[in-house]
Amino acid sequence: MRMTATIRRAVFPAAGLGTRFLPATKAQPKEMLVLVDKPVIQYGVEEAVQSGVPNIVIVTGRGKNAIEDHFDVAVELESFLQQRGKDALLEQIRKITEPINVAYVRQGEPLGLGHAVLATRNLIGDEPFAVILGDDVIDASPPALRQMIEVYERVRGPVLAVERVAAEEVSSYGIVATDDREDLGRRVHRVKDLVEKPPLDRAPSNLAIIGRYILTPDIFGALEATARDRTGEIQLTDGLRRLLRERPIYVYEIDGVRHDTGNKLGFLKAIVYFALRRPDLAEPFRRYLESLDLKIGVNT
Repeated sequence: MRMTATIRRAVFPAAGLGTRFLPATKAQPKEMLVLVDKPVIQYGVEEAVQSGVPNIVIVTGRGKNAIEDHFDVAVELESFLQQRGKDALLEQIRKITEPINVAYVRQGEPLGLGHAVLATRNLIGDEPFAVILGDDVIDASPPALRQMIEVYERVRGPVLAVERVAAEEVSSYGIVATDDREDLGRRVHRVKDLVEKPPLDRAPSNLAIIGRYILTPDIFGALEATARDRTGEIQLTDGLRRLLRERPIYVYEIDGVRHDTGNKLGFLKAIVYFALRRPDLAEPFRRYLESLDLKIGVNT
């Protein structure tokens, strides 16, 4: 079946419990943790919009109401800012909601990334779509998703974002084996196999799947036929491996800087990186960092 070249929807799985950030995530979604002055999930939504994808599908669960509130119109706040003449802040607030159309799907029980994607089937319908994992914040120009859409328009098949990772990290990712007999251009590879979190001695490469996907609607049937893993979850990587029996799948090495904000160290690194990218913060923040006594917090 020939797919349209237009990617109109981006899915954001956001039903996870955020246990890595407890106790901060006991009463707020991890997607709403603030990176400089925006919640983490907003970076991904802005990337989608900048890539020409204004229709956002967020997969939520219990305790995620703050996400819905953030992407809703705040009439009282906008009125207050307008009355006080705070036009710059008003513009920032309106930019959160004006360029997007948001729909929500309740996952119920968080049973893996594959299960979250499957929950969007009725909203997505019979067209290709993007999946953005909010934990992966990528600074890229053009935006990471835009790069992937350009690849999709050439290969007309699923495209997964990948990054080369250190040997000690391969067991934390889905890893791909590639078939490079066909010249697909720089950074693009055809997939030969996918393995979910392999031990180092069984990893086919160091190309790790990261939090960006362009998927075709036949992934839904593949996920329905995918068995749950030993933890009871449906893994998207396993569903893609099943789909690979029926059609070619491709990977693309993103040209940009990726931050994994799903762990504490990655989150802290991202704060420093994006603060230093801000014209209003860069110089005073850099001076502060240079002034620090690096022995602070070190056991002596």
